[in-house]
Amino acid sequence: MRLGLHALGIGTGARRAVIDSVAVAAENSGFATLWAGEHVVMVDRSESRYPYADDGRIAVPAVADWLDPMIGLSFAAAATHTIGVATGVLLLPEHNPVLMAKQAATLDLMSGGRLTLGVGIGWSREEFAALGIPFEGRGARAAEYVAAMRSLWRDDVATFEGEFVRVDSVRVNPKPVRDRRIPVVLGGNSDAALRRVAAWGDGWYGFNLDGVDAVTERIRTIHALCRDAGRDAEELRLAVALREVDPSDVESLVDAGVDELVLVESPPGDPGEAADWVAALARRWMPALG
Repeated sequence: MRLGLHALGIGTGARRAVIDSVAVAAENSGFATLWAGEHVVMVDRSESRYPYADDGRIAVPAVADWLDPMIGLSFAAAATHTIGVATGVLLLPEHNPVLMAKQAATLDLMSGGRLTLGVGIGWSREEFAALGIPFEGRGARAAEYVAAMRSLWRDDVATFEGEFVRVDSVRVNPKPVRDRRIPVVLGGNSDAALRRVAAWGDGWYGFNLDGVDAVTERIRTIHALCRDAGRDAEELRLAVALREVDPSDVESLVDAGVDELVLVESPPGDPGEAADWVAALARRWMPALG
């Protein structure tokens, strides 16, 4: 099992010098992936329920800096050589899929094929309203967007016609590095999210799960859904972040089928302290991962 770090893009993790320091230290310490999430807008008083907290409220203050993950991760990729970069998650229905295909392929090329595109369908009605995008139907929109993006990545001259996307004989270059594909992993812990994973995802990023038992149950559900869909669940990349986790949980997570444990942490604001902070995380976790 690999170790990922979800620490960039928000608050202290949105500062250029901190991004550089954390990225370099994480690569040197053996972390597999740097993750960064997305919200285009935040509101002071949201009526939408945040699905990853029992009280339905996101812990990130509305006034916090929150970088665009594609731009923030490009700086992390530029500071490093081998560590993966991943959106965790990009709210795909809020984006133009043709433009996102171009941006993702660009970052993948410039990083040497290190991008994983983690996508979700979003939960904030206020955010969709601010962008002028319908909140209803966002799951179907996301599925079609991914299908269109894969066509744009794969084909020299791409044509795609769906409910939300119509392109006729267009060229979108550059192409992704690895066989003209970028792995697309799905966020979300609900049954509906896991059905999307089984239907068309390359993997799953389970976020803020409540313990090993919850991880095990959700992965069993993924395996059952994959069997129903005629897919091999072993081909999926399964990454999870837990609300509370201890190195003693690693063996159980491996047994459950987790490929990557993602630590969600806030880095120090002083970039001079970032390397020691990352090294301390590595000293705690790497021995358990072997």
